[in-house]
Order: sequence, then C-alpha cells, then structure tokens
Amino acid sequence: MHVIKDDQGNPVSHGSGSSCISEHSCEGSGHGCGGCAQASGCGAKDDRQEALALLQYMIQHNAHHAAGLMPLADNLDKLGMGDAASQLREGASDFQKGNMRLSLALTLMKEHMKEA
Repeated sequence: MHVIKDDQGNPVSHGSGSSCISEHSCEGSGHGCGGCAQASGCGAKDDRQEALALLQYMIQHNAHHAAGLMPLADNLDKLGMGDAASQLREGASDFQKGNMRLSLALTLMKEHMKEA
C-alpha cells in the first residue's frame, strides 16, 4: 500500500472513508479522477491504470519542484551563496533528467498497455 502526500508531507485522501489501495489527489494532476484506478469500490480499473496515473502525477509533481528551485537559486546568488545556488541548479537539472527517464517509462507502459 502506498500513500501520496502533499508538499508538506501530509497524507492526501480522496474520499470519505473508502478503503482504497492508493490515496492521492487528482486535483491539479492533469489526469482527472476519470483516469485514476483506485481499488474496487472507488472507481478502480486495474493495477496498470493506477500505475499509469501515479507516474503521470509524479512527472508533473517533479517538474513543479524543479521549476521552484530556480528562483531559490537566484535568491541564493543575490545573498552571496553562489556555491549553494550552483548545487540547486544541478539538482533542478537532475529532476529534469529523472523526468526524461520517467517519461520514457510512461511511454513504454502505454505501449505495453496497447498490446494487452
């Protein structure tokens, strides 16, 4: 069982007391609840659909965090902390590189799902 958490680390639920395998928020994820695959009783499709929806969410989530690091790096430069700013920029680049791999995995998952 896995639980999706918000940016503050709090668990995000998606219903009232349902016993879903996965708890995540569809708001702002770009896929809408119609694409979610929760456990039976709350709109489940299957495990493949759930994995697809979660990966799509994580790619968007990572992109959002990577974008948020750049203004912070700029601020650190202004504060005379160029070495820390440089590390932040490299971290943002790592997010982007990781997202490229995740996007490839997503594409491959979709291909496998077409074949099934």
